[in-house]
Amino acid sequence: MNRREFINTALVATAVGAAAENSEAAVPKRPNVLFILADDMGYGDLSCYGRPEYKTPVIDGLAQNGIRFTDNYASAPVCTPTRCAFHTGRYPQRLEVGLREPLPDGNETLGIPEDHPTVASQLKKNGYATSLVGKWNLGNIAKFGPNRHGFDEFYGINGTGADYYSHKNVAGIYDLYENLEPAKDEGYLTDLFTEKAIKIISGKHDKPFFLALCYNAPHWPWEGPKDKNLDHNAPGHMQGGGSQVVYGEMVKSMDAGIGRVLQALKAAKLDHNTLVIFTSDNGGERYSFNWPFSFQKFDLWEGGLRVPAIAHWPGVIPARRVTNQIAATIDWSATILDVTGSNADPAYPFDGVSLMDVCTGAKPAFDRTMFFRVVGQNAARSGKWKYLMQAGQEHLYDLSVDPGEKADLKAVHADVFENLRAQYQKWDAQMLPNPVAAVNNNGKKKKQ
Repeated sequence: MNRREFINTALVATAVGAAAENSEAAVPKRPNVLFILADDMGYGDLSCYGRPEYKTPVIDGLAQNGIRFTDNYASAPVCTPTRCAFHTGRYPQRLEVGLREPLPDGNETLGIPEDHPTVASQLKKNGYATSLVGKWNLGNIAKFGPNRHGFDEFYGINGTGADYYSHKNVAGIYDLYENLEPAKDEGYLTDLFTEKAIKIISGKHDKPFFLALCYNAPHWPWEGPKDKNLDHNAPGHMQGGGSQVVYGEMVKSMDAGIGRVLQALKAAKLDHNTLVIFTSDNGGERYSFNWPFSFQKFDLWEGGLRVPAIAHWPGVIPARRVTNQIAATIDWSATILDVTGSNADPAYPFDGVSLMDVCTGAKPAFDRTMFFRVVGQNAARSGKWKYLMQAGQEHLYDLSVDPGEKADLKAVHADVFENLRAQYQKWDAQMLPNPVAAVNNNGKKKKQ
């Protein structure tokens, strides 16, 4: 049985079981997709990935009843490039906006080009209703916002981050929008995003839907759901303050919100016809638990790139599965198009591959090589091997025994090192050059 036959059979069985309740014909439907993206959540910030001092029972439940990825990567260690990768399904280095690390809030001239297809635009062409709730960070609302890129509906923040209560960005500018206009809602952003997602799910559906729920939690400012009375205008407030306890409250608040969203799916009798994907846009920052990996957000070491990923679809994805499949943000884009029967624009082919065969167990994990780049850092992952260039120094690590990247093996396995570096250089030559001075392999700055 191939993957499509497997999915169709599962959907038929689900529909038959629900027919008695709904007294409707058991007709398989194209699945809805709920894509949940956390912001700056490190690899170990969920209890199912090892966080020791608090629990995330809702997301843990998705993993328990679905599949958990141990070797999933953000396509970049910072917000804008990864979001560019997800929405376009392509390496971020193919677009100018994908080179920004991140795109500054004051930007008025750059975003995803208006004629560039996205996951949402391709789904919309295929008859899907499309919504984005949460963080965008890929161009200003008027010209480059989600409504210009395939989303029927947008509710969220435009820039890198916003105060959870005042909804202002770093520059003190109000940054909560409903479509093209500023929203007037008050409250904790995590709760507002949850409420909007529930409203979308609970509404009338004459089409299958794609909902990208892109929480800004647990990105700075580090404010919990009980921190309304803090001085939200204090100098340094946006990127200062916080604590491990506050960080835990932020993550637990998001977890509880996701629980409410999943309950809305169940109440609407949509849970068995909805693929749910959870992941993060990059590694964690100040208060994250990235063990056993080294470094954090902004780095191409594992701590900046490796992030949680969970897929859940009752009756289609078997429960209690764990895989070491190498995966990345661009693969989730391809997976979404695959399961919805949608296609990438042939002029803009996706770089990712569908992971549904791995999720369902139709096929085992497969070998592949993936590439990463930020200013001054290069990396490639192939099987157990990781090539890394950082600050002019090149390294080779065996991640199967050294996930912390402590033992450089480039001299011991010179053939592997040379081969993987050559693969990286071939890939890099196909991408846009960085628009700023980068660092060459001798540690000297060069013009790009």
